[in-house]
Amino acid sequence: MKTDHYTYRVTWSPEDGEHIGLCVELPSLSWLSATPEGALKGIRQLVAQVVEDLRAADEEVPAPLAEKHFSGQFRVRIPPDVHRALAVQAAEQGVSLNRLASAKLAS
Repeated sequence: MKTDHYTYRVTWSPEDGEHIGLCVELPSLSWLSATPEGALKGIRQLVAQVVEDLRAADEEVPAPLAEKHFSGQFRVRIPPDVHRALAVQAAEQGVSLNRLASAKLAS
């Protein structure tokens, strides 16, 4: 597993007045920099160091989201009245409840 397969994000931090680099799979880590490029470079280096330390300590290393298999299915529990209202909306639109819920989640 390579650390460049992790999901990285760079965003502006108004509190810090700098760009912040983040890694989705290791949410406790961050790296501040004056530039977005510096934030990305910093978080990638930090992740590589942390993964190396985890391996050396024989601790679990998180798998990159990009390498995980997603079935396309998950269960959501909702109140019966919400279920009923969604079923009515689906029927009115002439689509399945699954298609309606998928469209709502995607928007």
